[in-house]
Amino acid sequence: MAEPRDVLSELGEILAARKSSDPADSYVASLYHKGVEAIAAKIEEEAGEVIEAARHEGDDALVHEVADLWFHSLVMLAHRNLTPAQVLEELARRFGVSGHEEKASRNKD
Repeated sequence: MAEPRDVLSELGEILAARKSSDPADSYVASLYHKGVEAIAAKIEEEAGEVIEAARHEGDDALVHEVADLWFHSLVMLAHRNLTPAQVLEELARRFGVSGHEEKASRNKD
């Protein structure tokens, strides 16, 4: 089992490698084969399950559902040839920046 700090990196590599897998043999490859809309629908489903768990279930259920949401978000990133490291870099960039400031910076076109 990977160290928790390495999980995102290792999972990103595995998900990228699944692009060349047969959709009949790999759940992730089947999502890639179905395309962005199928992956987005899965993320939407998982987000709803996170909300439901947060409102009505215990901590273990919430952690489980967030793991599903993160996983499918990572699938989308890999589908778009993006990596978990890029998301971590974006989060690191936001350290020391207020949420209001960060949101305002995105609205400047």
